[in-house]
Amino acid sequence: MQSSNDTLARVDSALRSHPHLRRVLVQSRQQDDRVILCGHVDSYYQKQMAQEALRNIPGIVIIENQLQVDYQIAE
Repeated sequence: MQSSNDTLARVDSALRSHPHLRRVLVQSRQQDDRVILCGHVDSYYQKQMAQEALRNIPGIVIIENQLQVDYQIAE
């Protein structure tokens, strides 16, 4: 099993390198085989993309997506 630091480093790298997530601040933490995402994104699409970016990282069985969507209507 990978260490928590290794897994979180891969999570952070995946989130930072994803083309739709480069400008959002997503925090992650790990509890056993679960990664929890926290923070704010601009759309439900970004929320889903954050989860999908982690889908194939070894050692993650459950992704708990607690990201909040700060949806703003353009005036």
